[in-house]
Amino acid sequence: MSLDTIVEFDNAGIYQNENLILKDVTFTLQKGEFVYLIGKVGSGKSSLIKTINAEIPLVSGEASVAGYNLRNIKPKHIPYLRRKMGIIFQDFQLLTDRNVHNNLLFVLKATGWNHQAEIELRINDVLDKVGLVNKGYKMPHQLSGGEQQRVAIARALLNDPEIILADEPTGNLDPEASTEIMNLLTEIKNTGRAVMMATHNHTLLKKFPARTFKCDKDVIKELDQAEEIDFTSLMEE
Repeated sequence: MSLDTIVEFDNAGIYQNENLILKDVTFTLQKGEFVYLIGKVGSGKSSLIKTINAEIPLVSGEASVAGYNLRNIKPKHIPYLRRKMGIIFQDFQLLTDRNVHNNLLFVLKATGWNHQAEIELRINDVLDKVGLVNKGYKMPHQLSGGEQQRVAIARALLNDPEIILADEPTGNLDPEASTEIMNLLTEIKNTGRAVMMATHNHTLLKKFPARTFKCDKDVIKELDQAEEIDFTSLMEE
């Protein structure tokens, strides 16, 4: 594996509760690379993301993520693996009982940050990156959906991850907010981080073209950039 390879799967089987979801999964993801993961609901997109972050164990084939072998990773090492990745969800998953600043503070405390001055600098830094440096005092319900997702991206950046896993990050957003989030993810990619984004949004695929993997009928294949993506096949059944 090259030094620039963040994720590498080789002939891996992705299982969910002993059911084979995806077979013969083979691909690499490099630093500074943006890839889409597309496919119908239930095709395996989320299962693959959960395997990458070691939420679902890898039981067949080989895979490594940020230098960790997923086949033999010890439970005590999984938190360290997850610090090398930032995860963004469709529904934001912010703590509704505390403001933006304290949402970020909670994560830093939970991942071992102890020095208050460093904590404040880090919170200000990530809020500045997502354009919310003056909104740390706001509660989540006081923010728009796009702003809440930007807080979620700030949270994902706190521990300076090597990879961002975004599972339908624009699913609850209007087109304008979706474009803002895509521009932000592109900026993150340009800093050398890898970004993998699961999506159903064909408008974004057209507007922000990138390497694309499709989950379909228990396999994952990379689509030729020259071939037209069949967007009707992405619709929910």
